[in-house]
Amino acid sequence: QVQLVESGGGSVQAGGSLNLSCIASESTSRNYIMAWFRQAPGKEREGVAAIFPGEITHYAKSVKGRFTASLDSTKSTLYLQMDSLKDEDTAIYYCAAAEPERAVLGGWAWVPLYKYWGQGTQVTVST
Repeated sequence: QVQLVESGGGSVQAGGSLNLSCIASESTSRNYIMAWFRQAPGKEREGVAAIFPGEITHYAKSVKGRFTASLDSTKSTLYLQMDSLKDEDTAIYYCAAAEPERAVLGGWAWVPLYKYWGQGTQVTVST
């Protein structure tokens, strides 16, 4: 059973930055699809960014150019650097992992693709 633990959430003013971390319980980061999702109150969970084996990275249009996902395989840690934050970025942010062979089932932002999830970390952006 893969375990994922997020940290780094908090409250920040619009225009500010936060850096989220997700530590995996094993070397999933090297062989799995690692992703960030978020869920705002009353809304569905949505994909933010994903890194595939080979470090091919995908971003949601709403965050492209402002957020950067990265992977430190030596530490089994996934990061999400969030800059130029907006109030619409307020949400619970989740780390997720999926076996790469599952990618044929759906796109990188398809929630059921991911078998393993962290508990989430709250990000609140105020204006």
